[in-house]
Amino acid sequence: MEPPRGFLATLWNFICFLPYFIGLLILGNLKGMILCPVICLIMSVGNSAIILGLWLPHTATAYYSILRTKEFGPVLKLVLCISVMPVLVVLWPVVGILGSIVGGAAYGLLSPILATFDAVGEGKPDQLYHCFYDGTVSTFEGCFTVVRDFMDVCVHSYFSILKEVRQQPGPPNGIYYEIRLLYLPGAVIAGVLGFMVDLPMISTIALCKSPYMLFKGWHRLFHDLIGREGPFLETICVPFAGLAILLWPLAVVGAVLASIVASIFIGAFAGVVVYQESSFWFGLCYIVASLSIYDEYSNDILDMPEGSCFPRPKYRKKAELSRTSSLKDSISGPSSLRRPPSRTSSINNPMVELKPLELLHSLFKECHRLGETLVSEGLITFEDIEDAKSGKGSRVISIGLPAYSLLQTLLRSAKANVTGILLNDNFTEITSTNRPKDTFFEWFLSPLLIIKDQIKAENLSEAEEDYLCKLVLLSGDPRLKNSNIGPPPESERKRAELDALARRLQGITKSISRYPTFRRRFESLVKSLSDDLAKRDGRPLTIQRSKSVFVRMFSQKSFKNKAESNNGSFKSSQLVERDVEIQ
Repeated sequence: MEPPRGFLATLWNFICFLPYFIGLLILGNLKGMILCPVICLIMSVGNSAIILGLWLPHTATAYYSILRTKEFGPVLKLVLCISVMPVLVVLWPVVGILGSIVGGAAYGLLSPILATFDAVGEGKPDQLYHCFYDGTVSTFEGCFTVVRDFMDVCVHSYFSILKEVRQQPGPPNGIYYEIRLLYLPGAVIAGVLGFMVDLPMISTIALCKSPYMLFKGWHRLFHDLIGREGPFLETICVPFAGLAILLWPLAVVGAVLASIVASIFIGAFAGVVVYQESSFWFGLCYIVASLSIYDEYSNDILDMPEGSCFPRPKYRKKAELSRTSSLKDSISGPSSLRRPPSRTSSINNPMVELKPLELLHSLFKECHRLGETLVSEGLITFEDIEDAKSGKGSRVISIGLPAYSLLQTLLRSAKANVTGILLNDNFTEITSTNRPKDTFFEWFLSPLLIIKDQIKAENLSEAEEDYLCKLVLLSGDPRLKNSNIGPPPESERKRAELDALARRLQGITKSISRYPTFRRRFESLVKSLSDDLAKRDGRPLTIQRSKSVFVRMFSQKSFKNKAESNNGSFKSSQLVERDVEIQ
């Protein structure tokens, strides 16, 4: 729908839009006020039960991992156990429970409001019905999903990370991380001084600039509303942009509170500077320079004049490569804020918007498709799926299959000669420009692009591709040594390169498996593969009782020796010999 042209047409459109917007806002607020207490109660009780129930195991495992790791020296371990860990142990329940209460209240209030406005989007049928229904059941489902994902992080991701810390072989050069006690008192004093100075000063700066941020934001939003520019460019975005006008004061308050909280860490960083530079004077210089850094950064964000009234002394021995003023080009340059987006470019050359959850869903959809193929080929067996369902952990399913799916995606991208990563629809391409802006994708996209370029440079033959695929799927599994995965490359150098690629892909997949939504989707994938295999083989569907959290925590590798000695004959009777051959 084209925006109206002329002042009278624009004014009439605004007058007609206003009661429509107010009605949706009132309806959304009514649903939000009804659901907010219930959602807040569910989320706060669920997350609090997880935090308090796992508080003692979390604490004990953290201390045990710090003492067992070979990466830290004895003095650093002592400081962490005596000074750092007690503070974190006390703060974690308080921060976690308060965050659950605030997050539950915000989610219960805002989710129905946003769903109400989303129900009247273009092309949606039964808009009147969805205005009342949307945001009710979906809010409850989202609340339970948040609690479930939080439990997966606390039960699976937390212990997985600490297990990896304990199993680190140590630094290759024999020099572990250690703390220098000589500079520790000066670092503590500088950190306290930085906190005492930066907290009131940065808070004052933020409060002084908040009215400017409030009125400048309102001015820009109202200007875009009248001229149908910016967030009001597309008709479907108009209700949300109107909601942004009403909620802009909350955004300003949130920015001020965020600045106040950030000032604590900005000031305390003076202790880090003292320790890194081995100079108390540089720590004092940083305390003064941090005020100038924050002032310049806030000026860039608000598009205010450059510079700062605070001095900026040098606080590093080596000159900094980049200044804060360089942020202006990437944050508040003329091309990003001062020029409204062109309507022609938004229609004729639409940008593909990639969302993190959609990409994760695409990965598991590919895992399911490839999993069915591997099951039919015998590479994934019924015992693997049963081990994954029972909680024993099948490395072939939990790490090998997702890594195998990533490898197939990288091989497809390398053969298509694209700059990014080509998804399984052979159309959507992930590049550094259209990728989701989450930090999660910053961690993993660049390594995957490097691996894709390495695979492309290797120019693998079909036999070498099959060898690499089987190596990625079965790496770390005992069957790999007893199975024929095909002839390895004749060149010892290429064999080592393929082994390194397989290890890197499995390491990246293991890190991705700690992402909050991964565990829930993985269990759904295992159930789907199990059902498909049972239907194909005519097996009865068995429903296994899942282990409790505490049973799963204590059924670690250190507790398996007794079970292996007692049940050795039983396990040996269940072993299945499987040969993997390449046709």
